[in-house]
Amino acid sequence: MGNEKNLQGLRGWLILVAIGVIIAPIRLLSVELPMYTEILNDGTWELLTSADSELYHPLWAPVLITEITFSFVLLLASLYLVVLFFSKHYLFPRVFIAITLAMLIFIPFDSWLVSQVLPEESFIDTQTIRDFSRTVVSAAIWIPYMLVSKRVKATFVEKKLG
Repeated sequence: MGNEKNLQGLRGWLILVAIGVIIAPIRLLSVELPMYTEILNDGTWELLTSADSELYHPLWAPVLITEITFSFVLLLASLYLVVLFFSKHYLFPRVFIAITLAMLIFIPFDSWLVSQVLPEESFIDTQTIRDFSRTVVSAAIWIPYMLVSKRVKATFVEKKLG
């Protein structure tokens, strides 16, 4: 019991997790979502989705809507994750893993979707490789940590029944 008490709390490797959990919604709000706001406001949306435009492709609207929706859902999930983390809620590790796995699936899926609209572009570009590699490395480190860490098991216990 005393050893478990020493493991409770947001210390150790969980400090690195905290940094990532805090940075994620900030990055989404400052980088991802403004990019889509710009697309919607600067005329790009009309250029890509209007049938009479030279840049029109019937899949542009579904691709952009998918990306915007995923980014918005990811923002909400990231904010929820911050709340779960700092409240030490037992669902934190599960939600953290779910978000990480969703990113592992979405990045190549999104790249494939864009390649359907722009077949002359490489399916895997430098940015996709960078984003996917970062997510794979993060998943390889933090998913096992969430599953086996004694500190995680001792810390995220709030609201747990029984």
